[in-house]
Amino acid sequence: MRGLVGLIPVMAMAALALPATAATDGAAVFQRCAACHTKTGAGVPGAYPPLGADFRALAVKPAGRRYLALAVLRGLSGPITVEGKPYRGVMPAQVLDDAAVAAVLNHIGTQVAKTGPKFALFTDKEVAAHRQSGASLSAADVAKLHAGAGGK
Repeated sequence: MRGLVGLIPVMAMAALALPATAATDGAAVFQRCAACHTKTGAGVPGAYPPLGADFRALAVKPAGRRYLALAVLRGLSGPITVEGKPYRGVMPAQVLDDAAVAAVLNHIGTQVAKTGPKFALFTDKEVAAHRQSGASLSAADVAKLHAGAGGK
């Protein structure tokens, strides 16, 4: 019994050192995306674009990183061209906090989109800055950013 009493303060200190919430699981959040873009990120021709080389090409440029974050945060509406193919669908804005957006973008960039330039991880602070800079944009405005951001 004495041994257990001495262990309680140690356990309490260890519990205080743990983060208040666990890190967001990007793979779990990606299940929302997979409903349209598929589990492999291959997309559906003519309906939902693939999340591959285009994603990686965008992720190496500041304007592309902003576009990717805003695509999740604000949604997309209107035409974009991905890997040489036109898409005219609608992607709804996702109601996620900044950490969840960063987590899902990082999951896509490391586990789904495996071709293209080296991928640098998103941070929740980066996503927060993009959220603020794009607060007045509509889903159609975000779609217009694709080509200028380096989308292919």
